[in-house]
Amino acid sequence: MNSFEIILTLIGLIAVATALGLAWQKLNGRARRTSAAHGATAVDLSQFPGSPTLGETATLLQFSTEMCSPCRQTHAVLAAISVEQPTIVHIDVDLTHRSDLANRFNVLQTPTTLIVDRHGIVRARIGGAVTRATITAELDNILVTA
Repeated sequence: MNSFEIILTLIGLIAVATALGLAWQKLNGRARRTSAAHGATAVDLSQFPGSPTLGETATLLQFSTEMCSPCRQTHAVLAAISVEQPTIVHIDVDLTHRSDLANRFNVLQTPTTLIVDRHGIVRARIGGAVTRATITAELDNILVTA
């Protein structure tokens, strides 16, 4: 392989890595809605530490790990929303020693947030740090379709 081919290969690798990074950044923190018609799952909270209960309108189920920096930001956003809206419950589950829950809910990154309706059905899933606007929009959607 001559030097020209090496340079072209390196440029190609940089272009592919940049495209993958931009795609990951665009999808990170974005809500993906689910519905019963598309395989929405029900959440059984009895398997979580302390056996928490569902919120009257919604539950913000956050999966975190001990060494996750974006998890703290997500926790602050979700906790603030649940304080302001008492019918919404925020549950933060540490997956550090709970690989069974990570597998059950297919958590591939932390934080991962599931927005669960009052019936325990997962209505949206967000991988990565959340924004208040994203959570509010998804909660509004749940209330409208409830």
